[in-house]
Amino acid sequence: MIALTPTLSASAIRSLAGEDPGSVEEFQNLLTKTGEKGWGDLPIGTLMGHLGFLLEGAPYLPGTLDADGPEKCRVDLKTMDCVTYFENILGVARVIKKKKKTFNDLVKEVTYTRYRDGKLNGYVSRLHYTADWIEDNIKKGVVRDVTGEMGGVELKISDTYMSTHPDSYPQLKGNAKLIDAIKKIEDTINSKSRLYIPKGDIEDAEEKMLTGDIIAVATSKEGLDYAHTGMIYRDHKGEARFLHESTKYGMVTLDKTISEYVNSVKTHIGITVVRPLEPTA
Repeated sequence: MIALTPTLSASAIRSLAGEDPGSVEEFQNLLTKTGEKGWGDLPIGTLMGHLGFLLEGAPYLPGTLDADGPEKCRVDLKTMDCVTYFENILGVARVIKKKKKTFNDLVKEVTYTRYRDGKLNGYVSRLHYTADWIEDNIKKGVVRDVTGEMGGVELKISDTYMSTHPDSYPQLKGNAKLIDAIKKIEDTINSKSRLYIPKGDIEDAEEKMLTGDIIAVATSKEGLDYAHTGMIYRDHKGEARFLHESTKYGMVTLDKTISEYVNSVKTHIGITVVRPLEPTA
């Protein structure tokens, strides 16, 4: 069982969180609740489900990683988009599993999963595309792709959106050097393929999904691999529901089953499922 973390002073919170003391307080709340409930002894996926559900209602806010200034690992537990939501939950779970206790430990874990080879080296080191995030975190031993075990088939990747829409990204706008670097990364991503479960087959695959499985929703939108992300949460009826930072509801939401959710959006074509692994160190 994880020991309760001592309450931090206001000054300590400010020094750790900079402009976002609320995130450090939320982090402390998650660790305290985990200690009280004994969740630290659970499998990491189950732990992620509990942590993710505790953030139900947290507001949706895009673009939190693209503030002015040099690239740094920003961690905001109060307002998130669909990617930073599951990234944060995975990071907190890994902190708990490693028996760490500080917000700085969380930043280190998110840095490890958010950046190529776990190293922050400027804007292009961030794993902007979900297919790239999956590939890199499989290599690092953070997750494994279980899509094939659920009947997955090949998904051709054609990521071009960032290099063809640079004005949509503050760091890329007018920066030919960065655009070229992103284009090279896209070419590398597109040289490989992933597996996905087509939307018509998801319902049959639901029985194999576990709480905490990370879901990447594949899309038919041009230039993109996946359009949305979230997690599986098995409810009291055993249904595999989609727990995600919802753009529709504007907050973290425990939604309908994953098959119902994907089938409700025309441009969603299926899902890739990756399972978190217990950290080894």
